[in-house]
Amino acid sequence: MPRAIRFHQTGGPEVLALEDTPLPPIGPEDVHLRHRAIGVNYIDTYHRSGLYPLPGLPSGLGLEGAGEVVAVGAAVSDLAPGDRVAYGTGPLGAYADEVVVPAAKLVKLPPRINHTQAAGMMLRGMTVAYLLTRTFRVEAGMPVLVHAAAGGVGLIAGQWLRHLGATPIGTVGSAAKVPLAAAHGYAHVIDLSQEDLKARVHEITDGAGVPVVYDGVGKALFEDSLDCLARLGTMVTFGNASGAVPPLDPLTLTNKGSLFLTRPKLMDYTATRAELEGLAQALFQVVESGAVRIEVGQTYPLAEAARAHADLEGRRTTGSTILLP
Repeated sequence: MPRAIRFHQTGGPEVLALEDTPLPPIGPEDVHLRHRAIGVNYIDTYHRSGLYPLPGLPSGLGLEGAGEVVAVGAAVSDLAPGDRVAYGTGPLGAYADEVVVPAAKLVKLPPRINHTQAAGMMLRGMTVAYLLTRTFRVEAGMPVLVHAAAGGVGLIAGQWLRHLGATPIGTVGSAAKVPLAAAHGYAHVIDLSQEDLKARVHEITDGAGVPVVYDGVGKALFEDSLDCLARLGTMVTFGNASGAVPPLDPLTLTNKGSLFLTRPKLMDYTATRAELEGLAQALFQVVESGAVRIEVGQTYPLAEAARAHADLEGRRTTGSTILLP
């Protein structure tokens, strides 16, 4: 019987358990998928902890995976058994040997992208794609600030920004992570354990600030990030690794230079099949061209999902984190 990580109550990593879990019936528009690799993302910890409430418990976990098609529903015509596919926008329950997924969520993998790469990049890579090209359109020559530059999203963002001709500025939490971020496109890396964020950003930009900040950290860096922005700059907060951003008086944005603030999510940028295909193909293109390489920092057996979560939340990971069935 297939196995899946499930949890019966919200809480810390210890609530995760590996259980025998029968697959649901395959509907006419569904695909039975055997996983070869599964992506671990910060949003998974939000679901597990209850920060992002789920409809009900017990529940599976995970939104990203890659593998091979086992069988398809009667109405599925563009996929067949043996096809290599990946997904990064759910449905919830990716932490499993096998899953039943709507065909509309899957994209075929190009031959030069393997399952582990795919599971390490679909959610993160498509996130970077929409952040840099749709939420705020980065242009050549722009200085751009990215927090958690040595994380899964950060490593992809640094390379993609360099590819676009921007000047990536990344932050990391320790000196040990500086070389990794620098090797993945960042022209400047700020070690927050040793350096003042606002002072360094204004030094790098000759006092002008940056036109955009991409922040997946949340509470710990939000206030200082606003002070790193240029007049009319855009604050993009897309994650809560350090906790949720507190409520904000809109006049704060006025007083700091008529700033823009947005809190986007990938699912709203992949709501249609055309949007999903567009972001996935943009990601495949930069990876296949060599402009962006996917850094898988650590892998864990599926049964050790709790350890993977503990390491992720303890800032002991770099790049993408993968579970192997």
